[in-house]
Amino acid sequence: MTSPPPFLQPAFIHTYALLVYLTRGGRSVCILQLFLVSMAFVYFAKAFGGAYMKSSITQIERRFDIPSSLIGVIDGSFEMGNLLVVAFVSYFGAKLHRPRLIGMGVLIMATGCFLTALPHFFQGPYKYETSMSHSTGSNDSVRILPCLSKHNVTDTDETPDHEKAAGSSMWIYVFLGNMLRGIGETPIMPLGVSYLDDFSAPENTAFYLSCIHTVGILGPMVGFMLGSFLAKVYVDVGFVDLEAITITHKDSRWVGAWWLGFIITGIVMLMSSIPFWFFPKSLPKQRSKEEEETNTELDTVQEKDVSLVELAKDFIPSLKRLFSSSIYSMLILTYLVAVNGFIGMITFKPKYMEQVFGQAASRAIFFIGALNLPAVALGIITGGFLLKHFKWGSVGAARMAIAATCGSFCLLFCQIFIYCDNAEVAGLTVSYQGVPQVSYNKETLVSQCNMGCSCSLKHWDPVCAHNGVTYASPCLAGCQSTTGTSKNMVFNNCTCVGETMTPAVNMSTVLGQCPRDSNCDSSFKIYMALSVIGSFISAVGGTPGYIVLLRSIAPDLKSLALGMQTLIVRTLGGIPPPIYFGALIDQTCLKWGTKQCGGRGACRLYDSNPLSWGQVGFSTNYVVTHMAHLAQPCFRVYTFRYT
Repeated sequence: MTSPPPFLQPAFIHTYALLVYLTRGGRSVCILQLFLVSMAFVYFAKAFGGAYMKSSITQIERRFDIPSSLIGVIDGSFEMGNLLVVAFVSYFGAKLHRPRLIGMGVLIMATGCFLTALPHFFQGPYKYETSMSHSTGSNDSVRILPCLSKHNVTDTDETPDHEKAAGSSMWIYVFLGNMLRGIGETPIMPLGVSYLDDFSAPENTAFYLSCIHTVGILGPMVGFMLGSFLAKVYVDVGFVDLEAITITHKDSRWVGAWWLGFIITGIVMLMSSIPFWFFPKSLPKQRSKEEEETNTELDTVQEKDVSLVELAKDFIPSLKRLFSSSIYSMLILTYLVAVNGFIGMITFKPKYMEQVFGQAASRAIFFIGALNLPAVALGIITGGFLLKHFKWGSVGAARMAIAATCGSFCLLFCQIFIYCDNAEVAGLTVSYQGVPQVSYNKETLVSQCNMGCSCSLKHWDPVCAHNGVTYASPCLAGCQSTTGTSKNMVFNNCTCVGETMTPAVNMSTVLGQCPRDSNCDSSFKIYMALSVIGSFISAVGGTPGYIVLLRSIAPDLKSLALGMQTLIVRTLGGIPPPIYFGALIDQTCLKWGTKQCGGRGACRLYDSNPLSWGQVGFSTNYVVTHMAHLAQPCFRVYTFRYT
């Protein structure tokens, strides 16, 4: 007996039946759900990479020995790359194959991550700033080192290889890599969100967006956790003898393995780009519950092919139509103000926590990833759930957004008054007699107790005395001898230690800055509590505000509107804030480091009082302005709805 033909085999019949199902009603739902999962993964990947970049800002600043203002330029290069292509991608991309454009963009982002990590393999080993040699081949238990001019590093010391020095121009690779990430990220939000909104049921859009953003917020959490872990791993791990390193991860000169995280994020982005090459250009439109009751057929969104010339001719008229909407224009201005404060604050938040509250960079990054970001994730999903549960329209969403802004403002304003006093550093924040005084003049580092030591005033090599005062270097502490090696080195007979009003019984010092007092830990706990609650309340208003934006524009302008929002907000809200926040932070620097090739390097110590008022005060002003602007579109939406 002969077997039936292949097309009559049971397995073939089952497969054919499944294909028939997928090409009809089930295909739209299935593919749209797969696209939702893929979008959530790519949101995770891009947020993962972006958060890791933020968490590595301090490490990059120290590795390349550059000021905070230049770090702001590097951080803003992401927005610069986005600016180059966002208008064209948003408009022309909406008419082309959106999923494949997203896949191409994610590949470019992965390339940017690998390019960012490249300088590590070109540079030589990291040589941290020091005032003297901490290593010796001698086995003597006692050596005379610090307070002798012939042992001190002079102000004219240079490194023989300027191209591989920390202060060289190799940070340009980081700048270009971050710019590539910005170019590649461009199509994800406008094309992905518009694709979902075009083919999903109207009542599902808010829930889908909440799911994407909630999964996406896991990216920053993982990114900051990875940044926290790698901040404790020495930058040249595997290439140098770690036992010879005299600094710890709590030191302001320490540089973690920042480059390794960019390789990891690049691999994740490569993986997330794969699914988008297999999605179709368009899908049948999902039906709402009302449509299911009255109609059994699915309406397929038909997209006709149009030439680029026709698209270009319609670009300017589309822009005029878009910005003729006063609600859309005011919402753009609102987002612009809010992003200015948020970007400026989050970029330097680890540095702020490190300098004002005395936290190690790795610990500050960990708290952001473990506390602030989960609160944001919970706030985003809560906002989407409330909109779906109560079926609030544009008016309810606008009210919810402005209420969340008011609540976050109150908590942010309270943070202005929560800070710690300056760390006690002789010659900078206190005199050598222990009297509090802030000095931006390096000459105050010299006192009677160390005048005969011929110490270098440029270098930062802090030591801690038992009286709780930090000295900028063993030489400036007047130390006459030393015992021990590496991290266990102890400096003895330090004449300046006995100059304080409460002299220490022990005249020795150890490597590193002195820890803050217990009162500072209490202040930090209060600050983190306010920050976490404020993050949750602010995030609750995120999804409602986004829904108001989507519902205020015509369907055919949706991709263009989202793209123009990205263009304007990131141009004026993403590029300037890191630069002027960084310049503001630089103005509070008390002690600048020194590059290997000479010149000013990264800042080692800040005046915490103006730093606190400037950082949080600037952000508070932006929230107030944001709240005032948000009230206007809320009123306009209300008027439009009931008149």
